[in-house]
This record gives sequence, C-alpha cells and structure tokens, in this order.
Amino acid sequence: MINDMIADALTRIRNASLRRLDVTTLLHSNTVEAVLNVLQAKGYIDSFKVVEGQNNKKTISVVLKYDDSGKTVINEVVRVSKPGRRVYKGFTELKSFKNGYGTIVVSTNKGVISNDEAYAAKVGGEVLCTIW
Repeated sequence: MINDMIADALTRIRNASLRRLDVTTLLHSNTVEAVLNVLQAKGYIDSFKVVEGQNNKKTISVVLKYDDSGKTVINEVVRVSKPGRRVYKGFTELKSFKNGYGTIVVSTNKGVISNDEAYAAKVGGEVLCTIW
C-alpha cells in the first residue's frame, strides 16, 4: 500500500523523463489528477488520460514533454509537503519561485492550483510540490 500517492506519481514522472520514455503510468487519485492538470497547464507534460483498468482500478497514462533537442522540460520536481510534515504558506510567500521559471503546486480551498493563481486569488495553502 502506498502512503503518499503524490510522491509516487512525481517519482514515476521523474524516472520516466530520465529514461526518456514517451509515456508513463501512474496510480489514480483525484489529487494526482489535479496536480497533473496544473503541470499540463504550465507546459511540463503534454497530456494525460485516465484509463479504466481491471477490477475497477483506474490508472493515469501521462505523455511526457521534451524540447527540440530531446531534453526533458522538467529539470527538477520535489515533493515539499509530506505525510509526516505538512508545509503551509501564505499567498505572499507564493509570489515567485526560481525567479518565475518554476512553479509551486498548492492545495487551497479553491482547489489544487499553481502559485501564480494562488497569489492572484490571494489564498494560501499546503505546498504539494515544486517543479522547474
């Protein structure tokens, strides 16, 4: 049994991009799907699709994104808030990450959104992960 679905998903994406795979498969949860929506909106992945498996088990098929030279667009992805230690930030602390080149994925009362959207809506929340 996996305790941290988000960390598992980010590790699978990181490992697949290091091996230069086109597609990787993740375990499904609503939070992972919301994080993937943010990653797709910010251009870190091409697309994803929820796939019905056997015994009503859902998986998510993620198409990774590479630049023209074949290098992955994801330089680093880090899980910040963990089950044993939750990290919360106010909206003023979410203004910029890596001078605007990176993205912080935040779980707020308005859903899972990026740091830019959280700052514009003036809401803080739990920092799920950072990516650049």
